[in-house]
Amino acid sequence: MDTRTQVNQALKQAMKDKAAQRISTLRLINAAIKDKEIAARGGDGEVTIGDSEVLAILGKMTKQRNESARAYEEASRLDLAERELEEIAIIEEFLPKQLDADEVRAAVKAAVTESGAASIRDMGKVMGALKAKFTGQMDFGKVGPMVKDELCKDGGC
Repeated sequence: MDTRTQVNQALKQAMKDKAAQRISTLRLINAAIKDKEIAARGGDGEVTIGDSEVLAILGKMTKQRNESARAYEEASRLDLAERELEEIAIIEEFLPKQLDADEVRAAVKAAVTESGAASIRDMGKVMGALKAKFTGQMDFGKVGPMVKDELCKDGGC
């Protein structure tokens, strides 16, 4: 079952349970998916986005809410920060398990080896391979420097 179907089933169940916060968050997820489809359509016909794109949307939504929660905490608006954290918990239900630091390092090394990357110029190739395999399972903002370090350790910079 794809992620979009899981979200829709969860939305139906939340409506039955009358869970207002959950309904609101699930509707936001559906709206973000629909926006992406509309942008991809471009003009004619129906376009449905793949599961990897849905996972990328969910990852982006989680990252945005983390930043908002941090800003709310700094502004002493703990009620708003708590709401953002609740939304994160709901969104993360649909994301695959996040890889820990050791698993990320191993994935980076494997991607460098598989892609045959030899220098920093091949960083895009490595990141593309990682995104294809691990969308939603790692924070690519943190992975970028790890890839760079891996490529530069043999003097490829």
